[in-house]
Amino acid sequence: MHRRTLLKAGGLFAITQVMGSTLSALEALGGNLSPSVRMPVMFVGHGSPMNAIEDNKYHKSWQAMGKTLPRPQAILSVSAHWITKGTKVTVMSKPKTIHDFGGFPKQLFDQEYPAPGSPEFAKLTKELVTYSHIQTDESWGLDHGTWSVLLPMYPAADIPVYQLSLDYDQPPTYHYEIGKQLSKLREKGVLIIGSGNLVHNLREIDWSGGNKVYDWAREFDSKFTEWMNKGDHASILNYQKILGNTATMAHPSYDHLLPLFYILGLQQKNEHITYFNDQFDMASISMRSMVIQ
Repeated sequence: MHRRTLLKAGGLFAITQVMGSTLSALEALGGNLSPSVRMPVMFVGHGSPMNAIEDNKYHKSWQAMGKTLPRPQAILSVSAHWITKGTKVTVMSKPKTIHDFGGFPKQLFDQEYPAPGSPEFAKLTKELVTYSHIQTDESWGLDHGTWSVLLPMYPAADIPVYQLSLDYDQPPTYHYEIGKQLSKLREKGVLIIGSGNLVHNLREIDWSGGNKVYDWAREFDSKFTEWMNKGDHASILNYQKILGNTATMAHPSYDHLLPLFYILGLQQKNEHITYFNDQFDMASISMRSMVIQ
């Protein structure tokens, strides 16, 4: 009995330490921030990196979002293009612009997004997530899943931006649960963006420029949209078993779907989804994007 009492006391002490650390981080940030409404969360279908500089419908929609959303204190991006062993958060004060692609014109490689980082919010993010151990990172920066969207959205690059990585080996529930634990960031003015694509199969791209959409791509997009509209997160988390080969065709590798689980984990019961760019590009890429608020 004495040992059990000691173990219980030790567990309570550890929980108290974690809560105390998180509260102190929140209090420290609070003194440096302007009052903030609860920020919305976004999932953005980013598609081709060229959308960052081309004057097309996707670029224009991101410009419009930057003008209509509440101005963030900081931006946390969960990008499909940062895959790591374990989950990491960037803590540098000056993240570099990463040109993680090939075969595009020099104009795209010349783009820079010199937004500051946010070591303070990165520290808070690490402390908020108890579902998994979050590692700090000083070597990554802002990949094109992040800056290609933010360049049109916030062209002044004057809002601090930091990234959370994806542990590809973990199941959908892992990413969803971490997303849930990030909710306090919204109350501190952090805009959380998941950047990927609802359907993403580069092997099956139709380069003809027509309006063709594969049946499996449309089916996957429609089923996910139906589940999201119903708030059926259980089916979404079990999508591979339910959709079988359709899921495999929509995501031969599911890195571009993983950011969505974070955003759905952040959805509150009284919040609704507004879609934009709900169309396909090159037959096998869904550009469907959404704001939850």
